Amino acid sequence: QVQLVESGGGLVQAGDSLRLACAASGVTFRTFDMGWFRQAPGKEREFVALIRWSDGSTYYGHPVKGRFTSSRDNAKNTVFLQMNSLKPEDTAVYYCSARRASTNTWDYWGQGTQVTVSS
Repeated sequence: QVQLVESGGGLVQAGDSLRLACAASGVTFRTFDMGWFRQAPGKEREFVALIRWSDGSTYYGHPVKGRFTSSRDNAKNTVFLQMNSLKPEDTAVYYCSARRASTNTWDYWGQGTQVTVSS
């Protein structure tokens, strides 16, 4: 059974940093991609970042490129999202997700963690 558990959200001021973590279990890491998404009130869920377990390659959504960095710790089965230079528009619930690398469907989701950035 796949389980994804996010942590690390909170309330910060504009310009601050936060690091989110997603502890994963029940996945075959080498064959999975891990993604970060976010959803602000009244808005659709938005792609933030993707990291491939196989080689660590990363991809980012345009609004966060250059400010956010995703990484992985194979030993701890955990992926991270380092968020720097946070802006009020980054305020959202952030979700960790997993998909088999051979598909385009994000099948597994965490419960989400709230990030609030005050101006």
